[in-house]
Amino acid sequence: MSAGLLATTAQVSRSMLSRIENGLVSPSIEVLDRIATALDMPMSRFFVDQARRLDLSHVAAGKGLRVERLDAVAGYKYQLLGHLLSGNLFVEPYLVTLSSDARPYTTFQHPGLKFIYMLSGRIKYRYASKTLEIKSGDALLFDARALHGAEVLREQPISYLSIVFTLRE
Repeated sequence: MSAGLLATTAQVSRSMLSRIENGLVSPSIEVLDRIATALDMPMSRFFVDQARRLDLSHVAAGKGLRVERLDAVAGYKYQLLGHLLSGNLFVEPYLVTLSSDARPYTTFQHPGLKFIYMLSGRIKYRYASKTLEIKSGDALLFDARALHGAEVLREQPISYLSIVFTLRE
């Protein structure tokens, strides 16, 4: 839910919601109750120890959030399939689909571990100085700090599950 929609639904100004979110003001019980009601959750959730909270994310088929990545390569489409807000492990599961105008790109590099499971297509994948032929049903798990990415797009359509695991600081 966007901050604007939450503010409207909870009947709280956007500026007040922002100040609450940033810890600049302490909201009244009434305001907390309206925010909790708008989020369809119990107010007690605001007082739970975040380090011990457990989360669940469910994304119905075809309903993943389309993500416009600033570093996105043309033709690479990302759909976020879930998220967790608790714990020290940050997990980003994406469905990645390469359109017909996608081009090879071997310079992805970021912190964490990456798991890739090929759903369709066939590519030559570069990881550091190695190349691998991967096809539907194949999986890769690697340290994402090394340069990596599709070097040759061999057979369309190409789609894969990409899950990045990083520790929160």
